[in-house]
Amino acid sequence: MDNTAKAPERLTLRTKLLYGAGSIAFGVHIWVLSLLLFFYNQVVGLDAKLVSLALAVTLVVDAAWDPIVGHFSDRLRTPWGRRHPLMYLAAVPVALTMLALWRPPTDLGDAGTTVWLFAFALAARLAISLYEVPSQALSPELAPDYHERTALLGYRWVFFILGGAVATMSGYFIFFRPTPQYPQGQLNPAAWGPMTLTAAALMFVSILVSAFGTHDRIKGLHRPPERKLPVAAMLRDVIATLTNWNLAVALTASLLGGVGYALYLGLALYIDTFFWGLSANGVGLLQLANLLAVLPGAFVATALSRRFGKKHACIGIFLASMVLLQGPLLLRLLGAFPGNSDAAFLPTLLALRFLWGILNNAGYVVVTSMVADITEDAQAKTGNRAEGLLMATNSFILKVTSGVAALLPGLILAFVHFPAKATATVSPEVVRHLIWVYLPATTAVSLASILTWTFYRIDQKTHEANLAAVRGAQSAAAQSEAVAEATGEAAAIRIAG
Repeated sequence: MDNTAKAPERLTLRTKLLYGAGSIAFGVHIWVLSLLLFFYNQVVGLDAKLVSLALAVTLVVDAAWDPIVGHFSDRLRTPWGRRHPLMYLAAVPVALTMLALWRPPTDLGDAGTTVWLFAFALAARLAISLYEVPSQALSPELAPDYHERTALLGYRWVFFILGGAVATMSGYFIFFRPTPQYPQGQLNPAAWGPMTLTAAALMFVSILVSAFGTHDRIKGLHRPPERKLPVAAMLRDVIATLTNWNLAVALTASLLGGVGYALYLGLALYIDTFFWGLSANGVGLLQLANLLAVLPGAFVATALSRRFGKKHACIGIFLASMVLLQGPLLLRLLGAFPGNSDAAFLPTLLALRFLWGILNNAGYVVVTSMVADITEDAQAKTGNRAEGLLMATNSFILKVTSGVAALLPGLILAFVHFPAKATATVSPEVVRHLIWVYLPATTAVSLASILTWTFYRIDQKTHEANLAAVRGAQSAAAQSEAVAEATGEAAAIRIAG
């Protein structure tokens, strides 16, 4: 049997769109689960510390689960390939766990409700990983070409953001509408059932659309050789794959970048509210600017990586992105940014945030493509094709980093003595102190992450050499297998004669 993967045909727009649509599920999942603390604390009435502890433990377990799913899918042999059986299998559990998570029985008490939250939050995370890990691992196989891979991952990123945006808008503009009893609709227990039912349906449909939409590509995908390895040999294969220079660079850069981004996410609303003095509508406009930047960001990623190569594009994009995000803060501290009463203030801030959004989104598309390129680099060196393990390991680092780094914004707020239940008139000295701590902290880890990418060694020439080496090894293995099969058939004929 031929275990080689023929070079896939160029991807059609249909395939790119249907593959990308699968990331809607993960975008919805990320946004909806971000509301668990609010729901279980403010709507159900569970102590916030219990909710936070339960969610933190589920995140750690889920992080360890990703590499397991990735390695299993790398070695899976079925008529439907390595990835699609798990993608199909995940659809129903993803929907059911989402439904159960938001419908705790009312008579469980605090202990029972905490157990319910932990069990179904963990189940929901494990179920979505059962889909997301093999789905993400498809990208290196669907698009082996150096530049087409970046374009494909651009589609995936756009749909990921779109999924979160659709869920956000449906929640705040449809399901959480104010009522006479609940002027703040997010506190209405009756609103959460329809919202989460819609989210579950979106995730279910997204998964099946992507799985069916890429099913016709299975015949051109890699099939691992049929071999039964002892545990020790399997561990050696895993270690050989993970001890890759470029993977170490990517994981280090991801770790540092994850810390910086967690600091930004944790303090962004404080900065927008108390430093920039924005109303809810102003903050919403900044969010809208970032959303509108997603699609141009995907095109910029492809254009710049073609022009400069992925590594140089990545470094340049993130440097410029950092300046656009941090620069206005420093300028305001130095008295060189338009004041809040200036007519140019909000348009200038929105324009800079839009440009930052384009570059930030472009950077993440390019980085994801660079991580995908490690697949062939590792395979050329070890003979093992393990994109599931490689990309899941990167996901593992990001999840663990995000979980730990989520503590840092709170520590910074405590360090500068930022008051609880603060009002818009919080002391300007405290706010300035917050920014003077935030700026060097985030700039330092961001620069360290960007500089780490200078050690990445895969460019287009290297990637094409890796592809040639991989295909040559696969062809040689196929010829050896064909000779062995022919020899066996000849021997059988002689014995029969």
